[in-house]
Amino acid sequence: MPQSSRTKKSSERVGEAGRSPRYTQEHATSGLDHGFPEIETWPNQFPRYEIVVDDPEFTSVCPKTGLPDFGQIVIRYQPDRLCLELKSLKEYLQAYRNLGIFQENVVNQVLEDVVRWAKPVWAEVKGDFRPRGGISTVVIAKWPRAKKASKQTVSVHF
Repeated sequence: MPQSSRTKKSSERVGEAGRSPRYTQEHATSGLDHGFPEIETWPNQFPRYEIVVDDPEFTSVCPKTGLPDFGQIVIRYQPDRLCLELKSLKEYLQAYRNLGIFQENVVNQVLEDVVRWAKPVWAEVKGDFRPRGGISTVVIAKWPRAKKASKQTVSVHF
């Protein structure tokens, strides 16, 4: 007598039902290969200080559902020889507006690009995303990256 679908492993049920996984590798990497605009820089004139840039109206799109994600992106960094030019940073962040990309990937991609263009002493990017379905997400990525396996912090608030 065959097993009921209740007693089978969930991976077997999905495979036998002919359905594809809910989240695919395509979803996971969506948006990461986008051609983001350059973030311009200008020569720093002072040593040892911190810059904080706040985008309280950040938007992107969930690659799975196509629904908009609204949030606040805060970039903190200590410049070395270069500072981020704010108008080009604004244009860079607006490139995410209609892009299908997970919130965790947004924060890590912004960090990678800030480090790529400004080459700071250190940097941190925080994404505080508005609730959808009662769940909000806070993602924090830091550079230099931690030596341990944990590369990001994710907080979920109910």
